[in-house]
Amino acid sequence: MSTVIVIHQDAMGHGDEALGRKILPTFLRKSVAFGDDLEAVVLYNAGVKLAAKGSSVAVELSQLQDRGVEIMPCTTCVEHFGLMGNLIVEKPCSMDDIITVLRRAEKVITL
Repeated sequence: MSTVIVIHQDAMGHGDEALGRKILPTFLRKSVAFGDDLEAVVLYNAGVKLAAKGSSVAVELSQLQDRGVEIMPCTTCVEHFGLMGNLIVEKPCSMDDIITVLRRAEKVITL
């Protein structure tokens, strides 16, 4: 089953932001349990900050990318936060790319 994770903020869940930042790396490390089913991690709004070099989850996202998971930060969001050229991925993606991967997915998990 093709799975896509969508992250729209720089922490996991609502409430205590420090806690959300603490548990997000663990979630991403354990996401390898999806095996080959995990196709992509889509990042938009403040979530694109996670794809910046040196972010709190840059290592985890890089490891997922090394396993063949596509890391997809939104270009408009990356530009908005001034992160162009400071990403762990070669280039951000368009909204068309995001829509395509979401439409193709059999399961979408939104954090």
